[in-house]
Amino acid sequence: MDAFRDSILQRGPIEGFALKTVQDFIQPQRQTKLAQDENQMLENMLRTLLQQLVASAAQSGEQIMQYGQLIDDNKNINGQIPRLLDVVLYLCEKEHVEGGMIFQLLEDLTEMSTMKNCKDVFGYIESKQDILGKQELFARGKLVMLRTCNQLLRRLSKANDVVFCGRILMFLAHFFPLSERSAVNIKGVFNTSNETKYEKDPPKGISVDFNFYKTFWSLQEYFCNPASLTTASTKWQKFSSSLAVVLNTFDAQPLSEEEGEANSLEEEAATFNIKYLTSSKLMGLELKDSSFRRHILLQCLILFDYLRAPGKNDKDLPSETMKEELKSSEDRVKKLLEITPPKGKEFLRAVEHILEREKNWVWWKRDGCPPFEKQPIEEKSPNAGQKRRRPRWRLGNKELSQLWRWAEQNPKALTDSQRVKAPDIADYWKPLAEDMDPSAGIEDAYHHKNNRVYCWKGLRFAARQDLEGFSRFTDLGIEGVVPVELLPPEVRSKYQAKPNEKAKRAKKDETKGGSLEEETKGGSLASGEGTLAGGSTSEAEGEAGRGESEAMESDAIADTPTPEEQQRLGGSDTDNGQEAGQIEDTEREEGGLMETDLNHPPMPIS
Repeated sequence: MDAFRDSILQRGPIEGFALKTVQDFIQPQRQTKLAQDENQMLENMLRTLLQQLVASAAQSGEQIMQYGQLIDDNKNINGQIPRLLDVVLYLCEKEHVEGGMIFQLLEDLTEMSTMKNCKDVFGYIESKQDILGKQELFARGKLVMLRTCNQLLRRLSKANDVVFCGRILMFLAHFFPLSERSAVNIKGVFNTSNETKYEKDPPKGISVDFNFYKTFWSLQEYFCNPASLTTASTKWQKFSSSLAVVLNTFDAQPLSEEEGEANSLEEEAATFNIKYLTSSKLMGLELKDSSFRRHILLQCLILFDYLRAPGKNDKDLPSETMKEELKSSEDRVKKLLEITPPKGKEFLRAVEHILEREKNWVWWKRDGCPPFEKQPIEEKSPNAGQKRRRPRWRLGNKELSQLWRWAEQNPKALTDSQRVKAPDIADYWKPLAEDMDPSAGIEDAYHHKNNRVYCWKGLRFAARQDLEGFSRFTDLGIEGVVPVELLPPEVRSKYQAKPNEKAKRAKKDETKGGSLEEETKGGSLASGEGTLAGGSTSEAEGEAGRGESEAMESDAIADTPTPEEQQRLGGSDTDNGQEAGQIEDTEREEGGLMETDLNHPPMPIS
């Protein structure tokens, strides 16, 4: 400790003796960067030395930042405590000691100092703001500095130490980044503890409009918590009526230019207090004060701006009637601000500009306070333009490799019930059936029949699940594959199932076979062979055959394809016709022989 006490009394630059002093204290090690236990030992020693210097300054009656002043080579006057702080700050900046050590010493110094001495200590902090704000120091001591400033604000009087409180707040605003979430009040909570107390009962022996007095100061309850006006309509009605009384009074008692300049407190900013006195005896004098009127009217504009703030929830937004009242009240307030001397128009323009800029901060808070700092653009390397080598995949390409990694045991994954299966044929053709409905009005560009992939998959499903529908593709196209029960009623008749050509040929063969049977029966009757019973049976069968032949011929004529269907069938029907002719000849010969054998049974042997 004596080595440090002697070192702060030395003249010359700190760089020449600061590190050597630390190395002499931490013996026998000669390192440029201390370990954790060595840092703790050095910090305890410095805090003890600082406490002794503050106690010596208090006993001598001097201010702590001026105790033991020395004149260096540059004729600068420094006290022993600022000199000690400079030495520690240099060691922290050069990373010889732990970076949070200087912040801990500053916190101890403010706690041991009176409010008068704290102003000098804070002046030292402001002068070293650039060094304390460096990233290597800021990361270690930002919480300690925040705690130190908050403790100072609690000790200060908001009415008498307004300037000092403002200095602390400005320092915090510069010291911490804009996106620091500890200072942005994300939830928008109001300081409802800031109550304005005023008289509830009228004073005796003084003629004062006490009703106006109570109405005037009751507005502070709503200015303190503007959110309460949107939750209950009765509060808004009470506030608007009270505000109308105050604005009418301001209109009835305008201020002249002479009164405004005489009562203005702008030149007496040093004696200005943040809160006005609420005594009923001062009500008449305060109404003649232009600064007093401006503060009340400015509070009204801030409240109106909050109620119309962007980004609020629908339930918090004002109603239509409330919006109209807000607009009319805002116009009256701006008019009063404009005629309030001195320089009313300039003051109103400045207020409107500030409120307009405030909307940007409201949107920023609504978006979660994103950081303003932008990442630097990475410089491209000289080889950036060269072609990169294509990556190699274990199974040939990216998709197959990814498919293989989907499950730890891939054979089980292939048999998993959750895997995608082929859809049912009726479910697959539903989109195309809906497009075929004329009332749907689907354009050709969006029709499923023009989707080649969809049609190709549908044909594959039909080939596996619906062979009958798949066979209709040649005659009716892709729309004929759709199951008939899915089609609309007005389209269903067009795609109804029709007997194929093979069934038609079978009916023609049966017709021709019946005519041959009739001819055979007639020949047997003419030759006189057979019994009477056989003859009567042949006649009955002949008549039945003729009836069936006529019915089949009529069916064959009805089932004869139209010229349009013959043209669509094309050349494939010609080949089928030739084969069918050959089949007819063969069947005709076989049928004739079989019918002859049946009509002429073998003669019995005597």
